[in-house]
Amino acid sequence: MPDYIRIADEMKAALLATDRLQAEDILTELTAQPILDVVEGVVVPAMENIGNDWEAGNVALSQVYMSARICEELVDSVLAPPGRLRNPQPNIGIVVLEDYHFLGKRIIHSILRATGYDIIDLGHLDADALIEQVEVDKIEVLLISTLMLRSALRITYVREQLQQRGQEVYLIVGGAPFRFDSQLWQEVGADATASGAEDLLPLFMEIIKGKVS
Repeated sequence: MPDYIRIADEMKAALLATDRLQAEDILTELTAQPILDVVEGVVVPAMENIGNDWEAGNVALSQVYMSARICEELVDSVLAPPGRLRNPQPNIGIVVLEDYHFLGKRIIHSILRATGYDIIDLGHLDADALIEQVEVDKIEVLLISTLMLRSALRITYVREQLQQRGQEVYLIVGGAPFRFDSQLWQEVGADATASGAEDLLPLFMEIIKGKVS
């Protein structure tokens, strides 16, 4: 059994140094292991620790972004190349709702991709367009990012319309309004919230396990 704790620390160091070759070597040595073990034992802890360091002000946002992008590329090319199946999962979408901020969504999208999930990027949509797109793409788990309270409150409408259409969608919400008001996610009818990647990753893994069990 590989020493995943030590390897995760080495992976974190390589990512923060933007050393793609070293990170690739680390994962290449683990290709004989089950992909889920490697993702949960190395990639997720490394990214969680980097996210925690960013929250503490010890690393730059650009380092979080680059680490996620490197992991995303390596998970695709090393751990899940063509012909090697990823783990079963529901259809997952991510969207910015009625706002024009994209960096936070992009970071979360990259981190989830880096940890082995296929994510449908719905971009920026208003509430009605989102409802239609969820139906078209058969989204089962939807991550909604908002910047303004006005946009966050529109999630209530999204939830109501999805229910009226018989769409059973697990809603995870995030963004500034939900950090300022810890109860807001419940008020708008969401199923869960996360303040950042370090909260989202373990939550997301539990949700996905429940969805595919």
